[in-house]
Amino acid sequence: MIGRLNHVAIAVQNAGKASDTYRDILGAKISAPQDLPEHGVRVVFVELPNTKIEFLEPLGVNSPIAKFLERNPDGGMHHICYEVTDIRAARDRLVAGGARVLGDGEPKIGAHGNPVLFLHPKDFLGTLTELEEVPA
Repeated sequence: MIGRLNHVAIAVQNAGKASDTYRDILGAKISAPQDLPEHGVRVVFVELPNTKIEFLEPLGVNSPIAKFLERNPDGGMHHICYEVTDIRAARDRLVAGGARVLGDGEPKIGAHGNPVLFLHPKDFLGTLTELEEVPA
């Protein structure tokens, strides 16, 4: 059901500073920042040959990333994202298997303009898991 690893997300206090570190020290290609107010985050992607790293900076105190950073002030890995070709079929299969979808269970549009869902970390070895629908 799951496809390739789309990205690993890292919560950071400052996406610009994180981007500078990856660009200047590691020589990585960095995307432009993108604000996603409906998700409460600013995102920046580190573009790698085989996947991406996503920096998540909170947009305001009510952002879920702000809450994460309260517990982890230095930042850290927030979630992993896998690709699926049909997000609703994947959701239905997961729910039938006992997995919990966060939120209202309906896909939202993510940073790449594709539908995304998040799965409860307690159902996936303590790791918050995102599914992103990408065309086959």
